[in-house]
Amino acid sequence: MEQLLLPLLLMAVVAIPLVMGTRKQKRAAAEQQQLQAGLTEGDRVMTTSGLYGTVADTSNETTIDIEIAPGVVTTWLRQAVREKVNPVVDEDESDSTELTGEHESITDSDTSTVEVAEDKKDDADKQGAQVAPPLEHGKK
Repeated sequence: MEQLLLPLLLMAVVAIPLVMGTRKQKRAAAEQQQLQAGLTEGDRVMTTSGLYGTVADTSNETTIDIEIAPGVVTTWLRQAVREKVNPVVDEDESDSTELTGEHESITDSDTSTVEVAEDKKDDADKQGAQVAPPLEHGKK
């Protein structure tokens, strides 16, 4: 009996992580299928290649149309959608809410730090941007 205990224990040590790994993969695949099946027009998505866009048409079972810029609609396989992303917030709204909260807690030391940073930015703008020359690959 003791001779069988060690091989059984070794098999259990190897089998448990394999079973847990396959369960995790099945769960991830099911979530991905659910995401792709649940896409609706107007959803903001990111493709597997990193392209952001808005779903324009979901009438086909295998493909969807994604608007990547105003008036530019491209057709993609549903499997190319990696995830839904949060919609873009207007900068005007976020700036106004952030500024009202910041104005209440600004102190003299904070304003002097901001002034120094703005002075450095102005100096950099006056000097002009420096651009590095392109690299020449493969040339000797």
